[in-house]
Amino acid sequence: MPTDCISYQNSGYFSPLMNDYLDQNPNLQSLYNRFPTLENFEGQILEKQENFNDTSRKTLVSVLQKQYLNVETSALTQQNIDTLSNTNTFTVTTGHQLNLFSGPLYFLYKIISTINLTTELKTKYPSYNFVPIYWMATEDHDFEEINYFSFKGKKFHWNKESTGPVGRLSTEGLDEFLEIFALEIGSSLNASTIKKLFEDSYIKHDNLADATRHLANVLFGTYGLVILDADDSDLKRNFIPFIKEELLHQSAHPLVLETAEKLKEYTVQVNPREINLFYIEDNLRERIVFENNTYKVNHTKIEFSETEILALLENHPEKFSPNVIMRPLYQEVILPNLCYIGGGGEIAYWLELKSFFASAKVTFPMLLLRNSVLLATEKQAKKADKLDLTWTDLFSKQTHLINNKTKQLSEFPIDLTNLKEQLQKQFEVLYEVAYKTDKSFIGAVKAQEAKQTRGLENLEKRLLKAQKRNLSAILQRIIDLQNELFPNQSLQERQANFAEFYLENGEHLIPALIKQLKPLQSNFEIIVL
Repeated sequence: MPTDCISYQNSGYFSPLMNDYLDQNPNLQSLYNRFPTLENFEGQILEKQENFNDTSRKTLVSVLQKQYLNVETSALTQQNIDTLSNTNTFTVTTGHQLNLFSGPLYFLYKIISTINLTTELKTKYPSYNFVPIYWMATEDHDFEEINYFSFKGKKFHWNKESTGPVGRLSTEGLDEFLEIFALEIGSSLNASTIKKLFEDSYIKHDNLADATRHLANVLFGTYGLVILDADDSDLKRNFIPFIKEELLHQSAHPLVLETAEKLKEYTVQVNPREINLFYIEDNLRERIVFENNTYKVNHTKIEFSETEILALLENHPEKFSPNVIMRPLYQEVILPNLCYIGGGGEIAYWLELKSFFASAKVTFPMLLLRNSVLLATEKQAKKADKLDLTWTDLFSKQTHLINNKTKQLSEFPIDLTNLKEQLQKQFEVLYEVAYKTDKSFIGAVKAQEAKQTRGLENLEKRLLKAQKRNLSAILQRIIDLQNELFPNQSLQERQANFAEFYLENGEHLIPALIKQLKPLQSNFEIIVL
């Protein structure tokens, strides 16, 4: 096929805000620090180096060593953890929820974008070190978002109750889930590898955070990925001043609200709370609210005076959890981070935060849209060639695709635009006559024009419908192919799980993706496996 990538802007799957961000629209430039180009990282390095509290490095390394204590760690990952002690070492970070068995495919693309960018940065700036970080969203509590994955169009749900931070959730009961999934994937060598990976991750680990760490480490440990669980009292101790500021002065709310107003022509991704913090325990994560001079935990009877909540913060910072507004600040306070890599929705809410970061005197990271990928088999690519389809065709909405292909395949013209243009010219003559003779005649001319135009449009629709019936066999093959590549007429990367492609490609899958994805090129990649 003639092309193996499509620009994000031309793919039809990105929001107007993301398209404007990628086009570096001047109206958005005040909302980010530096646009992610290889050259712009030099300024980001120098700014972060000047602004990062290097005493935090000791805590970070200590926490990571503790979290990796029982993990089979690759030499490169261990080297990266150790290197974080050095002041010339910086991170590139992506974050993701603890989706069951990694969830949709873009989990892979986020992490690969992060790994590949650190490789490019090391080549460009050899005097510095760059470490890829996967920030596990262990403190999220919306279990319904992560308790399933799709395999070949079939959803596999983990039916379990959860009210607290998902990272602390017990994996008990997933052995029965594995039995059901195992029946679906068969008994090939690759299927056995998938089953073992699931078993080693979820059956042999007690909670969802440890299970996800194992899974990500098996998939990406050889590439030096460092996996961080920020639900940690030592890390949060470094964040105490910012939590205190939020509790006492609620400075995030007005600043983020003001920025959201600047984005009102787009869909605003998140709205700030007056206090952007949660109170957490093993089975509880609820918002902290301030009412009648008292700090209360929403939907509970727990409440504190100002003195009590500040004492709790000092003694137990782990009981405070940042929400979507505060989490990015927490990340940038505890990590020597240069760049955050995320999907369109994530980048959209980061764009609301720059003034908040400025008030906190924390360097705002560069924001990079993760790689997006469409995976296709050679058989599918050959089928597309046989049907005379381009990748651009396949990315278009199905109705538009079928209408266009019907017109292209028809032996006679279905598009009556020329006749409509001729009709318009004829009525222009009639309008001139009407103006020169009797202006009351204009209404009759307009009515007749509308009637005849509608008549042509109806004929066009009937012709199109008739030709769709005549060409139904080939059009159905086009529909079937597009549905294979875009399940539920949505992006494959948001629907399918990596296991579906590992089943066919095995251990070659991730190296193939690592080799082909270029994080700084704003292209939707099509990879034929």
